[in-house]
Amino acid sequence: MEFLLEVNTEELPSSHLKIALEEMREGFEHELGSANIAVSELRVLGTCRRLIVTGDFAPEQPDREEIITGPPKAAAFAEDGSPTQAALGFAKAQGVDVSNLEVIKTSRGEYIGLKKIEKGKETSKILARVIPQIISSFSFPKMMRWGEGTFKFSRPIRNILCLFGGETLSFSVEGITSKDWTIGHKIHSPQPVNIKSFKEYKEALKERKVIVEPEERKRIILSQAELRLAPLKAQLHPDPELLERLASDVEFPHVFLGSFPEAFLSLPLEVLSTALREGQKLFSVVKGKKQLPNFLGVADNPGDPRSFIQKGNERVLKARLEDARFFWATDLKVSLKQKASGLKQVLFQEKLGSYEDKSQRLKKIATYLCEKVDAKKICQQLIQAAELCKADLLTEMVREFPSLQGKIGGLYAKEEGQPALVAQAIYEHYQPLSLEDESPSTLGGALLSLADKLDSFVGVVGIGFQTTGSSDPFGLRRNAQGVCKIILDKKLSLSFLRLLDKVILIYGEKFKKPKEEILAYCQEFFIGRLQYIFEKQGYRYDLINAALGAGVDNIYHSYLRLKALDGLKSSPQFEPLILIAKRVNNIISGQPASTINPSLFQEKEERELYSTFAIINKNIRPLIVKGDFSQAQKIIFRIQSTLNNFFDHILVMAKETRLRKNRLALLQAISKILIQIADYSQIVVEGEKAAKTKD
Repeated sequence: MEFLLEVNTEELPSSHLKIALEEMREGFEHELGSANIAVSELRVLGTCRRLIVTGDFAPEQPDREEIITGPPKAAAFAEDGSPTQAALGFAKAQGVDVSNLEVIKTSRGEYIGLKKIEKGKETSKILARVIPQIISSFSFPKMMRWGEGTFKFSRPIRNILCLFGGETLSFSVEGITSKDWTIGHKIHSPQPVNIKSFKEYKEALKERKVIVEPEERKRIILSQAELRLAPLKAQLHPDPELLERLASDVEFPHVFLGSFPEAFLSLPLEVLSTALREGQKLFSVVKGKKQLPNFLGVADNPGDPRSFIQKGNERVLKARLEDARFFWATDLKVSLKQKASGLKQVLFQEKLGSYEDKSQRLKKIATYLCEKVDAKKICQQLIQAAELCKADLLTEMVREFPSLQGKIGGLYAKEEGQPALVAQAIYEHYQPLSLEDESPSTLGGALLSLADKLDSFVGVVGIGFQTTGSSDPFGLRRNAQGVCKIILDKKLSLSFLRLLDKVILIYGEKFKKPKEEILAYCQEFFIGRLQYIFEKQGYRYDLINAALGAGVDNIYHSYLRLKALDGLKSSPQFEPLILIAKRVNNIISGQPASTINPSLFQEKEERELYSTFAIINKNIRPLIVKGDFSQAQKIIFRIQSTLNNFFDHILVMAKETRLRKNRLALLQAISKILIQIADYSQIVVEGEKAAKTKD
């Protein structure tokens, strides 16, 4: 049956709308799942004034069979089969005739009992109970209370529409009773309209200047933008985050084109686009990669026939651009090096010191990275970039526009005449900010970003902070994902554990926790982030576990392992290898380590296996070193027939101790080679049951 809920509110900030929709989805999924109500569809969407849930739910819970056991069978019946007082008393307590009792077999023996069918509750009654709980449980950064009650929400709730199967689902939230009607656009069409279905809801609101679907609002914005810019032969400066915010801030988008004095074009595109976005949520307009003296805005309005909205934005924007131009000129009067001298007065973290301390650590980490990735030619310039990269924290521009951190420092470095590598590394060293963001385009930027993110990550972990649930106030997940993304995107091959060890060493005595404990937490955390990244890339979970199970000391090699496994998973040799690798692991599990003695091999099959192993071992080691796991895997395939022949003719667990230990040693050596390619024990195959360890 179709379900529709709309919570109509005063204007919600886009950040609050996002929180509400996430919590709404989680709340419904949890409650419906707990109640065992079948859901064929559940959608959560919204506007700045509406939180909407729609879906197709089963009309009721499934009936539940309950088995009630009474006394043991032996105590329930006499020798002649007649019921005893124990059986009669149990039947009476359950309100049934003793003839309705049956014998129920349990792990403890046979008991008498009965099966009761508990009829499922109606979904409408369950929803009426849980919806007020879900709405009341929302948690926003800032909450409001209105009227005389104690109820708090992001903004005042004005109306609640709720339908189930086309009928009003009755409940109330803080005195607001659910209804079968809603209203259109608050300003342009506030009249109520009765609703019977989600389709009717969407159509009725569209007629009343409300576009319910967020993706449709985005399409309208982009379509109107293209239309407005066609005469200029220009484009929007890409800004997905701003598009998301604007689509959340309006119910009926109208895109308008405005302009500003050309004199401001002396400012870089980064400054102009930031001033437009952060000041008034305006898009920059570009032709090629050059800013035009124009902008695009989005209003929650059917139109702007007298250009009042456009002119108002132009007037306010001019003042903001004047400020930006003043900041640019003022900042350039003092060099980045001079500004950097003041970083000792800026606290990075209470227990980790100042930004001057951080810059000194970055120089050491960057030097280490240059040595490990064969980038010694850029080392001196990278050290210079590390020394200056945090200086823009003391600029007027960053004080006004914090999102320009890094970028504005790079632009100032370029204006000062710093080497291109230094300026670009500073510009890029905060990238990537998310998995969707681009990694630094240059090696210098990538290495400086790695140093910065690892310094922050290890520092926070080292003084005892960790993520808890969804809480991550120090950005551990963001920094870890950034590190992984850079290493993968730039194909950097280096020992990650040694790098972590180096960062811990550079921090010196600031940490009270043991180094081993810090390393263990960091390693486990990064494994979790890699799993998340690879899952988002569409790889199978068991292949991911197999690739990471071989170790994450070299993060890029972990990806190459996964790619090789994914590329070979359809090979007819793949599953047989997995099964036989698991058989090897099962046999050697729990056995003490032994050393191979070739002179003890007596049978032809064990000599052949040792010979094949020696050849394969020699051939794949160089491939593993350079990360060619696909070719290494293909070579490993060659051991299958020899291993099968070995298992068919050789008793591994021989009675004679020397023979048994030597055969186990051979299998242990094979296992060590296999684990360098992948942890095959993590891979799930259909034929696993066929692998029997009878040895």
